[in-house]
Amino acid sequence: MVAKGSDEMSATGYIKMIRGLVGHTPIILNCAGGILLNEKNEVLLNLRTDTGNWSLPGGYLEYGESYATAIIREYKEDSGLAVRIVRPLHLFDQGETAYPNGDVAQTIAMLFLVEATGGALSEADTSETVRLQYWPVSALPPLLNQQNADMIAYAAKALQLS
Repeated sequence: MVAKGSDEMSATGYIKMIRGLVGHTPIILNCAGGILLNEKNEVLLNLRTDTGNWSLPGGYLEYGESYATAIIREYKEDSGLAVRIVRPLHLFDQGETAYPNGDVAQTIAMLFLVEATGGALSEADTSETVRLQYWPVSALPPLLNQQNADMIAYAAKALQLS
């Protein structure tokens, strides 16, 4: 058994282990995403290194991790910002992501409204994030998948952003 918190039990290590067993067979993964707004009610997105398109900061849960813990950790990794959860918004269970390497995953994503409590955008993990930018919900760039579009649309309606 690998100790929790080691590289093998990180989300990347866990997914790599599963992929080693099942290859490119579609799998189900849990993830957390966060909506962070600036003073203009624009949403923060990160340009991803793996797919070359934009997504909400967030990511896959590590083994034994909660959605709430995952979004706080992932926000720091993806954006450089420390955040606190304002409130959960919705659970999205109809998402699929196809990666350039041929992997496919159905993603079950918990969406949170978050607010920044510290850190800086310049402290993002550049192995995952090319660039960070706030976008108006009415003029979004090409997104990672339909689930990201659905999450932003849900947040826009729930938070009356548009």
